[in-house]
Amino acid sequence: MVQTNDIYARITQKIIDDLEKGQLTWRKPWNEGNLAGKVMRPLRWNDVPYTGINAIMLWATAAEKGYQSPYWMTFRQAADMKAHVRKGETGTHVVYADTFEKEEKESDGTVNIHKIPFLKLYTVFNASQIEGLLAGFNKLPEPVVANEEERIEEIDRFFKQTKADISTGYKAAYNIVADRIEMPPFECFNNAAGYYATLAHEVTHWTRHPSRLNRDFNRKKFGDEGYAKEELVAELGACFLGADLGFEPVTKEDHAAYIQSWLSVLKNDTRFIIQAASCAQKAVEYISAVQTSKNEDKNHVPEPMGR
Repeated sequence: MVQTNDIYARITQKIIDDLEKGQLTWRKPWNEGNLAGKVMRPLRWNDVPYTGINAIMLWATAAEKGYQSPYWMTFRQAADMKAHVRKGETGTHVVYADTFEKEEKESDGTVNIHKIPFLKLYTVFNASQIEGLLAGFNKLPEPVVANEEERIEEIDRFFKQTKADISTGYKAAYNIVADRIEMPPFECFNNAAGYYATLAHEVTHWTRHPSRLNRDFNRKKFGDEGYAKEELVAELGACFLGADLGFEPVTKEDHAAYIQSWLSVLKNDTRFIIQAASCAQKAVEYISAVQTSKNEDKNHVPEPMGR
């Protein structure tokens, strides 16, 4: 078995290599026109979306290899469907996180059970690498066509139903003391995608409040390491929400500075990219879970993301 530390290091080095080229691994599906114009979560064979770091790594691999299908599965899962991986194809590693229990005897003779986290690698293949699958596994998602200059009712409703305090102002920011998001007017953005990407970023920050997910990273001041870590979580959260709700997260003008701060964080802590992806995943699940659509038409509200 590959050691957990090696798994962290391998994944982190991939992200670092991309960042040093000025690329954001998690944005590759948008940057490279993957999935025929519609970006979505990578899917398991049973339509369950991949989440967290696995979504990021599979997005990056699909973009680099030119895979068009959103579906991924193991060699055995393909065989169970009477299909087979083409000879010479190389799989992609994803991780499975779990815990095991370990007994420890204390000095007073008592025995305590400790749960020890671990990561396990396993290999999946894109449906584009597999022969004999049903046609649906290789059917390209329909592109999303939306008027970028108009507000999108379904997405507006989704964010409104979080009950976040969102006010109109001169900048995009989340104030944790006031527990309030400030957003410039919709008309100030070049298009709808820019507005919703920015709002998704700030709403992800909103989940860090002590009354919600209580995410801190020991942040003390603007620009410190804790600040860089939180910005990376908000960046990933906006990308996950974009994939789930059907809008393209737009690269921020100040990403060059963020890239340098993220490089510093990741080089100092090889485990943090997985932690950041996990925090972003939890933020998105929280945002989806607080929807208050019980008395509204469910057909017009984006459904919470599956696990």
